Amino acid sequence: YPDTIPSPPRGGAYPQMETLGELLQRWPQNDLDNPPSPFIERLQHFDFTDPEQMEAAKRYRDTEFPFKLTNVPELIAANEKWTDEYLMFHFNHRRRDMALRGGINAQLKEQYGHIPLSEGRCQESDDSFFAFFVGRNWNVDTMGPAPTKNTDFTFERWAAHARYADAVGLAQDEKHYYWQSGVPKTERRSPKLQWTMISLDLPSFSDPEPNFISFNPAEQKGIQCRFGERGVTAATHYDGGRNMVGMITGAKRYILSPPMECPKLGIVTKNKHPTFRHSLLNFDHINLLDSEEESDAMPKMEREWLELSKSSMAVDTVLKSGEVLYIPSHWFHYITSLQKSAQCNVRSGREFEGSPEFGSSADVLKCVGEE
Repeated sequence: YPDTIPSPPRGGAYPQMETLGELLQRWPQNDLDNPPSPFIERLQHFDFTDPEQMEAAKRYRDTEFPFKLTNVPELIAANEKWTDEYLMFHFNHRRRDMALRGGINAQLKEQYGHIPLSEGRCQESDDSFFAFFVGRNWNVDTMGPAPTKNTDFTFERWAAHARYADAVGLAQDEKHYYWQSGVPKTERRSPKLQWTMISLDLPSFSDPEPNFISFNPAEQKGIQCRFGERGVTAATHYDGGRNMVGMITGAKRYILSPPMECPKLGIVTKNKHPTFRHSLLNFDHINLLDSEEESDAMPKMEREWLELSKSSMAVDTVLKSGEVLYIPSHWFHYITSLQKSAQCNVRSGREFEGSPEFGSSADVLKCVGEE
Protein backbone atom coordinates (compact mmCIF):
# COMPACT_ATOMS: atom_id res chain seq x y z
CA TYR A 1 0.00 0.00 0.00
CA PRO A 2 1.19 3.58 -0.60
CA ASP A 3 2.30 5.76 2.28
CA THR A 4 -0.62 7.49 3.99
CA ILE A 5 -1.24 11.10 2.99
CA PRO A 6 -3.60 12.51 5.67
CA SER A 7 -5.00 15.35 3.54
CA PRO A 8 -6.05 14.93 -0.10
CA PRO A 9 -3.46 16.40 -2.52
CA ARG A 10 -5.15 18.89 -4.83
CA GLY A 11 -4.54 20.14 -8.36
CA GLY A 12 -4.80 16.71 -9.99
CA ALA A 13 -1.88 15.20 -8.06
CA TYR A 14 -4.19 12.52 -6.58
CA PRO A 15 -5.07 9.99 -7.66
CA GLN A 16 -2.18 9.62 -10.07
CA MET A 17 -3.65 8.66 -13.42
CA GLU A 18 -2.51 7.40 -16.77
CA THR A 19 -4.27 6.64 -20.02
CA LEU A 20 -6.54 3.64 -20.29
CA GLY A 21 -4.33 2.41 -23.11
CA GLU A 22 -1.28 2.48 -20.83
CA LEU A 23 -3.12 0.64 -18.05
CA LEU A 24 -4.24 -2.14 -20.38
CA GLN A 25 -0.87 -2.36 -22.12
CA ARG A 26 0.83 -2.94 -18.78
CA TRP A 27 -1.79 -5.44 -17.60
CA PRO A 28 -4.10 -6.71 -20.36
CA GLN A 29 -7.66 -7.29 -19.20
CA ASN A 30 -7.73 -11.05 -19.65
CA ASP A 31 -4.16 -11.80 -18.61
CA LEU A 32 -5.47 -12.51 -15.14
CA ASP A 33 -2.58 -14.62 -13.89
CA ASN A 34 0.18 -12.20 -14.84
CA PRO A 35 -0.37 -8.87 -13.11
CA PRO A 36 2.53 -6.41 -13.01
CA SER A 37 5.03 -7.35 -10.35
CA PRO A 38 4.77 -5.44 -8.18
CA PHE A 39 1.28 -4.10 -8.78
CA ILE A 40 1.49 -0.47 -7.65
CA GLU A 41 -1.58 0.80 -5.82
CA ARG A 42 -2.25 4.48 -6.53
CA LEU A 43 -5.24 4.93 -4.23
CA GLN A 44 -4.90 5.79 -0.56
CA HIS A 45 -5.63 2.94 1.86
CA PHE A 46 -6.96 3.63 5.36
CA ASP A 47 -7.20 1.12 8.21
CA PHE A 48 -10.83 0.92 9.32
CA THR A 49 -9.78 0.12 12.89
CA ASP A 50 -7.51 3.18 13.23
CA PRO A 51 -9.49 6.31 14.26
CA GLU A 52 -6.78 8.68 13.02
CA GLN A 53 -6.73 7.05 9.59
CA MET A 54 -10.52 7.13 9.44
CA GLU A 55 -10.44 10.88 10.01
CA ALA A 56 -8.18 11.09 6.96
CA ALA A 57 -10.55 8.83 5.01
CA LYS A 58 -13.41 11.20 5.79
CA ARG A 59 -11.43 14.08 4.31
CA TYR A 60 -11.03 12.12 1.06
CA ARG A 61 -14.70 11.18 1.08
CA ASP A 62 -15.74 14.79 1.61
CA THR A 63 -13.43 15.88 -1.24
CA GLU A 64 -15.06 13.30 -3.54
CA PHE A 65 -11.80 11.45 -4.24
CA PRO A 66 -11.66 7.64 -4.45
CA PHE A 67 -9.87 5.67 -1.73
CA LYS A 68 -9.94 2.28 0.00
CA LEU A 69 -10.55 1.01 3.52
CA THR A 70 -8.67 -2.03 4.78
CA ASN A 71 -9.17 -4.37 7.70
CA VAL A 72 -12.96 -3.96 7.79
CA PRO A 73 -14.12 -6.34 10.55
CA GLU A 74 -17.58 -7.22 9.20
CA LEU A 75 -16.12 -8.09 5.78
CA ILE A 76 -13.49 -10.28 7.42
CA ALA A 77 -16.22 -12.00 9.45
CA ALA A 78 -18.41 -12.45 6.36
CA ASN A 79 -15.43 -13.93 4.50
CA GLU A 80 -15.30 -16.68 7.13
CA LYS A 81 -19.06 -17.23 7.10
CA TRP A 82 -19.84 -17.03 3.38
CA THR A 83 -18.88 -20.54 2.38
CA ASP A 84 -20.61 -22.07 -0.62
CA GLU A 85 -22.65 -24.25 1.74
CA TYR A 86 -23.81 -21.23 3.77
CA LEU A 87 -24.79 -19.26 0.67
CA MET A 88 -26.45 -22.25 -0.99
CA PHE A 89 -28.62 -22.61 2.10
CA HIS A 90 -29.73 -18.98 2.06
CA PHE A 91 -30.46 -18.96 -1.68
CA ASN A 92 -32.09 -22.40 -1.77
CA HIS A 93 -35.89 -22.53 -1.83
CA ARG A 94 -35.84 -26.23 -0.89
CA ARG A 95 -34.21 -25.92 2.53
CA ARG A 96 -36.26 -28.78 3.97
CA ASP A 97 -34.90 -31.17 1.35
CA MET A 98 -31.39 -29.97 2.12
CA ALA A 99 -31.85 -30.51 5.83
CA LEU A 100 -33.09 -34.05 5.27
CA ARG A 101 -29.73 -34.90 3.71
CA GLY A 102 -28.19 -34.41 7.14
CA GLY A 103 -24.65 -33.24 7.86
CA ILE A 104 -23.85 -29.58 7.35
CA ASN A 105 -27.26 -28.88 5.81
CA ALA A 106 -29.03 -30.01 8.97
CA GLN A 107 -26.69 -27.82 11.02
CA LEU A 108 -27.41 -24.83 8.80
CA LYS A 109 -31.16 -25.48 9.08
CA GLU A 110 -30.94 -25.51 12.87
CA GLN A 111 -28.74 -22.40 13.05
CA TYR A 112 -30.15 -20.22 10.27
CA GLY A 113 -33.53 -21.70 9.37
CA HIS A 114 -35.35 -18.74 10.93
CA ILE A 115 -33.70 -16.26 8.53
CA PRO A 116 -35.81 -15.39 5.45
CA LEU A 117 -34.63 -16.66 2.09
CA SER A 118 -32.43 -14.49 -0.11
CA GLU A 119 -33.26 -13.97 -3.76
CA GLY A 120 -30.77 -14.21 -6.60
CA ARG A 121 -30.46 -14.88 -10.30
CA CYS A 122 -27.77 -15.93 -12.72
CA GLN A 123 -26.80 -14.36 -16.03
CA GLU A 124 -24.91 -16.03 -18.86
CA SER A 125 -22.66 -14.47 -21.49
CA ASP A 126 -21.10 -16.18 -24.50
CA ASP A 127 -17.74 -14.83 -23.32
CA SER A 128 -16.34 -13.02 -20.28
CA PHE A 129 -17.85 -9.60 -21.10
CA PHE A 130 -21.12 -8.52 -19.46
CA ALA A 131 -22.89 -5.36 -20.60
CA PHE A 132 -25.82 -4.11 -18.55
CA PHE A 133 -29.15 -3.56 -20.30
CA VAL A 134 -32.83 -3.22 -19.49
CA GLY A 135 -34.38 -6.36 -20.93
CA ARG A 136 -37.83 -4.91 -21.65
CA ASN A 137 -36.22 -2.23 -23.85
CA TRP A 138 -34.07 -4.62 -25.90
CA ASN A 139 -35.67 -5.28 -29.29
CA VAL A 140 -34.16 -8.43 -30.75
CA ASP A 141 -35.62 -7.72 -34.19
CA THR A 142 -33.80 -4.39 -34.52
CA MET A 143 -30.83 -4.86 -32.16
CA GLY A 144 -29.96 -8.53 -32.54
CA PRO A 145 -29.33 -10.91 -29.64
CA ALA A 146 -29.05 -9.32 -26.19
CA PRO A 147 -25.56 -9.17 -24.62
CA THR A 148 -26.49 -11.66 -21.88
CA LYS A 149 -29.40 -13.86 -20.88
CA ASN A 150 -30.90 -15.10 -17.65
CA THR A 151 -30.43 -18.77 -16.81
CA ASP A 152 -32.11 -21.21 -14.45
CA PHE A 153 -28.86 -21.82 -12.55
CA THR A 154 -29.22 -22.25 -8.81
CA PHE A 155 -26.52 -20.74 -6.61
CA GLU A 156 -25.17 -24.25 -6.12
CA ARG A 157 -24.75 -24.72 -9.85
CA TRP A 158 -23.24 -21.25 -10.28
CA ALA A 159 -20.71 -21.88 -7.48
CA ALA A 160 -19.70 -25.20 -9.02
CA HIS A 161 -19.02 -23.51 -12.36
CA ALA A 162 -17.08 -20.70 -10.66
CA ARG A 163 -14.85 -23.25 -8.89
CA TYR A 164 -14.36 -24.98 -12.25
CA ALA A 165 -13.44 -21.65 -13.88
CA ASP A 166 -10.72 -21.10 -11.26
CA ALA A 167 -9.43 -24.66 -11.56
CA VAL A 168 -9.04 -24.69 -15.34
CA GLY A 169 -8.32 -21.00 -15.96
CA LEU A 170 -11.51 -20.55 -17.99
CA ALA A 171 -10.72 -18.93 -21.34
CA GLN A 172 -12.25 -15.53 -22.13
CA ASP A 173 -14.14 -16.85 -25.17
CA GLU A 174 -16.04 -19.53 -23.22
CA LYS A 175 -19.41 -19.05 -21.54
CA HIS A 176 -19.27 -17.18 -18.23
CA TYR A 177 -21.82 -16.89 -15.44
CA TYR A 178 -22.61 -14.06 -13.02
CA TRP A 179 -24.78 -14.43 -9.90
CA GLN A 180 -26.57 -11.30 -8.71
CA SER A 181 -28.49 -10.66 -5.56
CA GLY A 182 -29.47 -7.77 -3.33
CA VAL A 183 -31.62 -6.29 -0.62
CA PRO A 184 -34.43 -3.77 -1.25
CA LYS A 185 -34.11 -0.38 0.42
CA THR A 186 -37.19 -1.09 2.51
CA GLU A 187 -35.58 -4.01 4.35
CA ARG A 188 -33.50 -1.84 6.70
CA ARG A 189 -36.72 -0.29 8.01
CA SER A 190 -38.26 -3.69 8.74
CA PRO A 191 -37.93 -5.60 12.04
CA LYS A 192 -34.62 -7.47 12.15
CA LEU A 193 -36.51 -10.77 12.29
CA GLN A 194 -37.41 -10.04 8.65
CA TRP A 195 -33.84 -9.26 7.52
CA THR A 196 -32.11 -11.59 5.10
CA MET A 197 -28.55 -12.81 5.57
CA ILE A 198 -26.99 -9.96 3.53
CA SER A 199 -28.44 -7.31 5.85
CA LEU A 200 -27.56 -9.32 8.95
CA ASP A 201 -23.99 -10.09 7.90
CA LEU A 202 -23.19 -6.56 6.67
CA PRO A 203 -24.51 -4.32 9.46
CA SER A 204 -22.75 -1.15 8.25
CA PHE A 205 -24.39 -1.57 4.85
CA SER A 206 -27.90 -2.12 6.27
CA ASP A 207 -27.82 0.18 9.31
CA PRO A 208 -30.80 2.58 9.29
CA GLU A 209 -28.59 5.06 11.17
CA PRO A 210 -25.65 6.88 9.49
CA ASN A 211 -22.17 5.34 9.72
CA PHE A 212 -18.99 5.74 7.70
CA ILE A 213 -19.94 3.20 5.03
CA SER A 214 -23.63 4.07 4.68
CA PHE A 215 -23.43 7.71 5.66
CA ASN A 216 -26.74 8.86 4.18
CA PRO A 217 -29.08 5.88 4.68
CA ALA A 218 -32.17 7.96 3.89
CA GLU A 219 -31.04 7.98 0.24
CA GLN A 220 -29.60 4.50 -0.05
CA LYS A 221 -31.26 2.27 -2.63
CA GLY A 222 -30.67 -1.08 -0.99
CA ILE A 223 -27.65 -3.35 -1.08
CA GLN A 224 -26.46 -4.87 -4.36
CA CYS A 225 -24.32 -8.02 -4.34
CA ARG A 226 -22.40 -9.50 -7.26
CA PHE A 227 -20.83 -12.95 -7.29
CA GLY A 228 -18.35 -13.13 -10.14
CA GLU A 229 -16.36 -15.97 -11.56
CA ARG A 230 -12.89 -15.70 -13.03
CA GLY A 231 -12.75 -13.27 -15.95
CA VAL A 232 -16.27 -11.83 -15.66
CA THR A 233 -15.97 -8.19 -16.78
CA ALA A 234 -18.69 -5.57 -16.27
CA ALA A 235 -18.82 -2.80 -18.90
CA THR A 236 -17.94 0.70 -17.77
CA HIS A 237 -20.76 2.74 -16.28
CA TYR A 238 -21.43 5.34 -13.61
CA ASP A 239 -23.73 5.50 -10.60
CA GLY A 240 -25.17 8.75 -9.35
CA GLY A 241 -24.96 7.67 -5.72
CA ARG A 242 -21.77 7.81 -3.65
CA ASN A 243 -20.76 4.17 -3.66
CA MET A 244 -19.07 2.01 -1.01
CA VAL A 245 -18.06 -1.36 -2.47
CA GLY A 246 -17.10 -4.11 -0.03
CA MET A 247 -15.17 -7.20 -1.11
CA ILE A 248 -16.11 -10.27 0.91
CA THR A 249 -14.36 -13.08 -0.93
CA GLY A 250 -11.89 -13.15 -3.81
CA ALA A 251 -10.59 -10.08 -5.65
CA LYS A 252 -11.60 -7.75 -8.49
CA ARG A 253 -9.74 -5.22 -10.59
CA TYR A 254 -11.47 -1.84 -10.79
CA ILE A 255 -10.60 0.73 -13.44
CA LEU A 256 -11.94 4.14 -12.42
CA SER A 257 -12.43 7.11 -14.74
CA PRO A 258 -13.51 10.56 -13.54
CA PRO A 259 -16.68 12.34 -14.74
CA MET A 260 -14.83 14.60 -17.18
CA GLU A 261 -13.72 11.55 -19.20
CA CYS A 262 -17.33 10.69 -20.07
CA PRO A 263 -17.15 11.82 -23.74
CA LYS A 264 -14.35 9.31 -24.42
CA LEU A 265 -15.95 6.16 -22.97
CA GLY A 266 -18.70 5.35 -25.46
CA ILE A 267 -21.48 5.87 -22.93
CA VAL A 268 -24.94 5.36 -24.40
CA THR A 269 -26.71 8.71 -24.16
CA LYS A 270 -30.28 7.90 -25.23
CA ASN A 271 -32.28 7.56 -22.03
CA LYS A 272 -34.74 5.12 -23.60
CA HIS A 273 -31.93 2.89 -24.84
CA PRO A 274 -31.63 -0.39 -22.91
CA THR A 275 -27.98 0.35 -22.04
CA PHE A 276 -28.41 4.03 -21.09
CA ARG A 277 -25.51 5.44 -18.96
CA HIS A 278 -23.48 2.29 -19.69
CA SER A 279 -20.96 1.56 -22.40
CA LEU A 280 -20.98 -1.44 -24.72
CA LEU A 281 -17.23 -1.18 -25.34
CA ASN A 282 -15.06 -4.14 -24.38
CA PHE A 283 -11.81 -2.40 -23.43
CA ASP A 284 -9.89 -5.64 -23.93
CA HIS A 285 -10.11 -4.79 -27.64
CA ILE A 286 -7.99 -1.65 -27.13
CA ASN A 287 -4.82 -3.72 -27.43
CA LEU A 288 -6.08 -5.11 -30.75
CA LEU A 289 -5.66 -1.62 -32.20
CA ASP A 290 -1.90 -2.30 -32.27
CA SER A 291 -2.50 -4.95 -34.92
CA GLU A 292 -3.37 -3.54 -38.34
CA GLU A 293 -5.12 -6.78 -39.28
CA GLU A 294 -7.22 -6.92 -36.07
CA SER A 295 -7.97 -3.20 -36.22
CA ASP A 296 -9.12 -3.33 -39.85
CA ALA A 297 -11.42 -6.25 -39.01
CA MET A 298 -13.32 -4.21 -36.40
CA PRO A 299 -16.50 -2.33 -37.18
CA LYS A 300 -15.54 1.27 -37.97
CA MET A 301 -17.55 2.74 -35.10
CA GLU A 302 -16.05 0.38 -32.53
CA ARG A 303 -12.52 1.16 -33.76
CA GLU A 304 -13.11 4.91 -33.54
CA TRP A 305 -14.57 4.70 -30.03
CA LEU A 306 -11.74 2.46 -28.82
CA GLU A 307 -9.15 4.90 -30.18
CA LEU A 308 -10.86 7.63 -28.18
CA SER A 309 -11.20 5.50 -25.04
CA LYS A 310 -7.54 4.54 -25.26
CA SER A 311 -6.62 8.17 -24.57
CA SER A 312 -8.96 8.61 -21.58
CA MET A 313 -7.44 9.04 -18.12
CA ALA A 314 -7.96 6.33 -15.50
CA VAL A 315 -6.59 4.67 -12.39
CA ASP A 316 -6.83 0.99 -11.45
CA THR A 317 -6.84 -0.88 -8.16
CA VAL A 318 -7.24 -4.47 -6.99
CA LEU A 319 -9.97 -4.72 -4.39
CA LYS A 320 -9.30 -7.66 -2.08
CA SER A 321 -11.28 -9.47 0.58
CA GLY A 322 -11.76 -7.32 3.67
CA GLU A 323 -11.48 -4.03 1.77
CA VAL A 324 -13.95 -1.31 0.79
CA LEU A 325 -13.56 0.92 -2.27
CA TYR A 326 -15.15 4.38 -2.28
CA ILE A 327 -16.33 5.41 -5.75
CA PRO A 328 -17.49 9.05 -5.79
CA SER A 329 -20.67 10.14 -7.51
CA HIS A 330 -20.56 9.98 -11.31
CA TRP A 331 -17.16 8.24 -11.50
CA PHE A 332 -17.07 5.49 -14.11
CA HIS A 333 -15.98 1.98 -13.17
CA TYR A 334 -14.98 -1.04 -15.24
CA ILE A 335 -14.67 -4.26 -13.26
CA THR A 336 -12.97 -7.61 -13.83
CA SER A 337 -13.29 -10.50 -11.40
CA LEU A 338 -9.85 -12.03 -10.96
CA GLN A 339 -11.24 -15.19 -9.36
CA LYS A 340 -14.43 -16.52 -7.78
CA SER A 341 -15.58 -13.55 -5.74
CA ALA A 342 -18.37 -11.94 -3.73
CA GLN A 343 -18.83 -8.18 -3.46
CA CYS A 344 -21.63 -5.99 -2.10
CA ASN A 345 -22.16 -2.26 -2.34
CA VAL A 346 -24.35 0.42 -0.83
CA ARG A 347 -24.88 4.00 -2.01
CA SER A 348 -25.42 7.18 -0.02
CA GLY A 349 -27.22 9.56 -2.33
CA ARG A 350 -25.86 11.87 -5.00
CA GLU A 351 -23.20 14.52 -4.67
CA PHE A 352 -23.42 17.10 -7.43
CA GLU A 353 -20.38 19.35 -6.95
CA GLY A 354 -17.62 16.81 -7.62
CA SER A 355 -14.18 18.41 -7.82
CA PRO A 356 -12.53 20.96 -10.12
CA GLU A 357 -9.79 18.42 -10.86
CA PHE A 358 -12.01 15.63 -12.16
CA GLY A 359 -15.42 17.06 -12.92
CA SER A 360 -18.90 16.61 -11.53
CA SER A 361 -22.48 15.73 -12.34
CA ALA A 362 -22.50 18.69 -14.76
CA ASP A 363 -19.86 16.99 -16.94
CA VAL A 364 -21.85 13.76 -17.04
CA LEU A 365 -25.11 15.60 -17.68
CA LYS A 366 -23.51 17.44 -20.58
CA CYS A 367 -22.18 14.14 -21.95
CA VAL A 368 -25.19 11.89 -21.34
CA GLY A 369 -28.20 14.17 -21.00
CA GLU A 370 -31.12 13.95 -18.61
CA GLU A 371 -31.78 10.65 -16.84
